[in-house]
Amino acid sequence: MLKKFEVGPQAYRDAMSHFAGAVHLVTTDGPAGKRGTTVIAACSVSDNPPMVLVCVNRENPNNDLFVKNGNFALNTLAARHEPLAVAFSGVTGLAPEQRFALGEWEVLASGAPALIGAVAVFDCELVDAKELATHRVMFGKVTGLRIGDNLRPLIYHGRSYHVL
Repeated sequence: MLKKFEVGPQAYRDAMSHFAGAVHLVTTDGPAGKRGTTVIAACSVSDNPPMVLVCVNRENPNNDLFVKNGNFALNTLAARHEPLAVAFSGVTGLAPEQRFALGEWEVLASGAPALIGAVAVFDCELVDAKELATHRVMFGKVTGLRIGDNLRPLIYHGRSYHVL
């Protein structure tokens, strides 16, 4: 039986490393500028109206661009996109324009960049954002989508990338 105790940040991160999740790039562009980052914390909220949520670290001021632009695209990655996932995670230190140069993109109706060849792309209008602890939960109404080929998805588990 689990006993209630204070859960520290490192213990929480260690436990979450056992959580397997699909890897996505969340992207935006508009008056505030272009931004993209790798995320695992994304899921469906509703199918009527179609809505998704995405969590981004609010301690990174670059992530304010999503709110300022009022749009985002959720790009679900295939196995072959692992280099993009690594680049957009920030660990390589590449500048935003260098990250985007690694992929082929098209501009969606919202203005957000969509990865050509993604498993799926959800074009979203930001309808709400909630700041909770270290993260911002963004709710996006899906205003367009593209379903790609049925490719093997990229998964993150145990602090590394895997293929389902």
